[in-house]
Amino acid sequence: MNLLYTKPILKDLSQGSRISYIRQLRNLTQDDVSDMLHLTGESKRRTMTRYEINERSPKEYRLKELSKILLVSDDFIKQYDYKNELDIIYFLLWLDELFPNLYIELNTNNNTLNEFLLEWNEVKQKRKKRIITFEEYIEWKFSYRKEV
Repeated sequence: MNLLYTKPILKDLSQGSRISYIRQLRNLTQDDVSDMLHLTGESKRRTMTRYEINERSPKEYRLKELSKILLVSDDFIKQYDYKNELDIIYFLLWLDELFPNLYIELNTNNNTLNEFLLEWNEVKQKRKKRIITFEEYIEWKFSYRKEV
């Protein structure tokens, strides 16, 4: 699948903003996603709108459907628990969308976080040196999956 990239603006790190950002990045409308979710009725887009303005949060089964449609890990668009190291990793990846030149160096005893930061910085260096494209970098981020 050849994906077209338009760089939307991420307004904040809320779940709704993240869903909206990826939907726009994938060049999908709310109607497109509503159709793919098999929502019906006159106000079928209302569900997507409510997700994106944080009026509602998708249930787990719907989150999995959305992640498949948006071609991202469901961990990437779920609600985060900042006590969970994997959620911190995804938060950092999103923070990079708000602040693209962000460089994070943490001194931690947490091997999972240390390994992630090392891998992430390597991928960012590849992007900086143009070894990989912006699209490849985005796909790496959005498909990142680390089993803890």
